[in-house]
Amino acid sequence: MPSDSATVVPRPPARTAGAPVLTGAQAVVRSLEMLGVTDVFGLPGGAILPVYDPLMDTSEIRHILVRHEQGAGHAAEGYAAASGKTGVAIATSGPGATNLVTAIADAYMDSVPILCITGQVFSNLMGTDAFQEADIVGITMPITKHSFLVKTADEIPAAIAAAWEIASTGRPGPVLVDITKDAQQAEAPFIWPPKVELPGYRPVTKAHGKQIQAAAQLLAESVKPVLYVGGGVIRSHASGELRELAEATGAPVVTTLMARGAFPDSHPQHLGMPGMHGTVPAVLALQESDLIIALGARFDDRVTGKAALFAPNAKVVHVDIDPAEISKIRTADVPIVGDLKEVLVDLAAAYHGATTAARPDTSEWWAFLDGLREEFPLGYTPPADGLMSPQYVISRIGELTGPEGVYAAGVGQHQMWAAQFIKYERPNAWLNSGGAGTMGYSVPAAMGAKVAEPDRTVWAIDGDGCFQMTNQELATCAINNIPIKVAIINNSSLGMVRQWQTLFYDGRYSHTNLNTGHGTVRIPDFVKLAEAYGCLAIRVEREEDVDAAIQTALETNDRPVVIDFVVSADAMVWPMVPQGVSNSYIQYARDHAPAFEQED
Repeated sequence: MPSDSATVVPRPPARTAGAPVLTGAQAVVRSLEMLGVTDVFGLPGGAILPVYDPLMDTSEIRHILVRHEQGAGHAAEGYAAASGKTGVAIATSGPGATNLVTAIADAYMDSVPILCITGQVFSNLMGTDAFQEADIVGITMPITKHSFLVKTADEIPAAIAAAWEIASTGRPGPVLVDITKDAQQAEAPFIWPPKVELPGYRPVTKAHGKQIQAAAQLLAESVKPVLYVGGGVIRSHASGELRELAEATGAPVVTTLMARGAFPDSHPQHLGMPGMHGTVPAVLALQESDLIIALGARFDDRVTGKAALFAPNAKVVHVDIDPAEISKIRTADVPIVGDLKEVLVDLAAAYHGATTAARPDTSEWWAFLDGLREEFPLGYTPPADGLMSPQYVISRIGELTGPEGVYAAGVGQHQMWAAQFIKYERPNAWLNSGGAGTMGYSVPAAMGAKVAEPDRTVWAIDGDGCFQMTNQELATCAINNIPIKVAIINNSSLGMVRQWQTLFYDGRYSHTNLNTGHGTVRIPDFVKLAEAYGCLAIRVEREEDVDAAIQTALETNDRPVVIDFVVSADAMVWPMVPQGVSNSYIQYARDHAPAFEQED
């Protein structure tokens, strides 16, 4: 995602007659109101304090006071990912701003539209190492679409309007607006809409017709095609158009970790998730294909394995709104730059034109893929230590909650199990940190999602390691009546790291035991911790108690609910393609077949 830092130039307004005179701080709040913002997440401090005064006066914006700025950033991400709107986070200078950096980097990797507004020290103190000074514009330049530094009050409306435009258009992403304290305190005429000039920012939405025709011709000739669907389909709100193309072509569909829900899991053409922990049919559909139609996907290393050996016989049509992504990893035979919502419509029409005589015969291809589905169903083997299967717990959460729920996962084994064992039928139901892999994402993201979608059931499916990084936001949820449900998949360890230690380090468990769930000593005791935060807290250690606990959580809507599911530390995420090897792993899959097969 390229930064347009050298070319984005918001201009202060030229019109002033009759305009109200506001302080810069008031202009910040008024600008957000004019953009239709209804919810923001933040934490005040000295350099942003002027903005917090007019925030008290607005009846249009709900400010949610977080307990840590990272929580504000992830909440803004969850808000955006669940609703498709742009999330907003506010922080003060110095450590307040730097605490946003992890969430900003996360949003950048996963193309999540968020606007971060930070306070900065007085402009005459910048560069002097003043109290709580940090060059947050410089720090975030590589991880934002653009970062603004505003030093005068009259620049504020244009900067915020430009930031909003950049964050929410083209390939979505985070934008930061850093405002000095003197700019917040000074006065200037407030002009809306401001004049915004973005001479270097011209996202391409309409694809070139010849490229569309070339892609349609390849698709019309392919006997082993696959639609490789990435998160861009969800960000462009193109799930309906994707389904129309898939059904028109009859091609198999695989959805990446970021695209779960972009295509219904129940659809017969869906093969599941590809990649390191993908289904065997999904992985081998890509590997053995003769044509890959990549839709808003990045050819990430977790999908391709060793890139030089990935899908050796496939031609590639790569569609993305960000030209920097096309041919970055895998050279595209047909590169298409454009918005997927439009491209998919055009591609479907062109395909119909290219197949007026007859559609290609893909029967042998489907026979091969259906054979893989029968031979390698996704499943798990119950652990031998007598403790609960985490896969069972997560699958029951999905089954009892249903497809209209929202599921925000942390990072690690529980993330992969949630991606595998919950059935996703709609976009924006699955929220996770895919590119950055940020532990601590789940609870604040679920909080943001619940604010954006208050009528949906929202689960944070977290690990005992991830949960301890941002669980303070349970206080935010309890105080602000944000009744999320939290499922702690508590294996008393850093599970994914432990799995790698099991497989690749001879079982040498160096510093992965967290002592949170097994034995008589629990540090911390998650039930007591959750109760201290004002939550309903439940501990479950037997599978026969799982459904009742989930049902209690679903019926409780006056406060957050935390369920401590004590599960086996020996449970593994299967399938697994080891890092740096080829995805041609049929023999590897056969060697581990018992790990795939569902036990009765």
